[in-house]
Amino acid sequence: MAAMTRTARRMFELLEPICLVTFFATECDEELAALGHRGYWDGYFASRAAPLGRVPAEVVHAAFYSFAEGEAARHIPRAWEKIPPEASLAARERGSAASLRRILGDEMAGSPGLLRAADLTTKAATSAPTEGRVMYAGMRTLEVPGDPVARLWHSATMLREHRGDGHVAALVGARIGGTEAHVLSAIAMGIHPPESFGRIHHLPQERLAAVMNGLRERGIVDVDGRFTDAGRALRQSVEDLTDDLAAAPYEALSPAELDELIAVLEPITAKLAAAGSK
Repeated sequence: MAAMTRTARRMFELLEPICLVTFFATECDEELAALGHRGYWDGYFASRAAPLGRVPAEVVHAAFYSFAEGEAARHIPRAWEKIPPEASLAARERGSAASLRRILGDEMAGSPGLLRAADLTTKAATSAPTEGRVMYAGMRTLEVPGDPVARLWHSATMLREHRGDGHVAALVGARIGGTEAHVLSAIAMGIHPPESFGRIHHLPQERLAAVMNGLRERGIVDVDGRFTDAGRALRQSVEDLTDDLAAAPYEALSPAELDELIAVLEPITAKLAAAGSK
């Protein structure tokens, strides 16, 4: 079990730069804007939530977890009223795959190594149980692309959502709310004060003050807004449990396949990381 948990952490490190092109590169934004989405967050909510179907904003808020109350409602269902969810979903895939091709270049994008990475990532991504994994289950209902670059992105994103579902479970178990989770992430990244973190700095000051006060009362952060020893241990326990819960997909691969997948992903990830996935 410990070995698979370490594998899950390593695979997260290798797959995350593939997924991040969706959020950092320009092609996905351009595809979503061409559909008529008014801005980045309309496209983000519309395309990421699309696998769930036309669910209410409250369901999207619950599944995404980390957004402040009311943020999903500013985009869902309005972002779907004139643009079908399926169109936004297809635009996200097209843009993300285009970003990968541009960053990797024709030689790497068309290489046997990338094809093998796509095949093995897909094998893992389509093998885990869906129970309790709302976002992952939604992704599992979608057709896996035939094109190797799009398939690699799609399957890496499936695994990202699988991991995300487990991370939410770990946070809920630790009684860490969505906004609190962003504060803890900001502290871990060295952002000070943590309230200045880009994902939360726009929230009302009284809301941020209440979150910080709650974390202080629980002994998770100190008066200066930094981790206490107990807070550092709590965050590490959440990360460890997240890794543990993310291991199941990789049990579908043999040890030899896991070694091969890591080997073929490493140069892909290195190139994406060097470009900042954009």
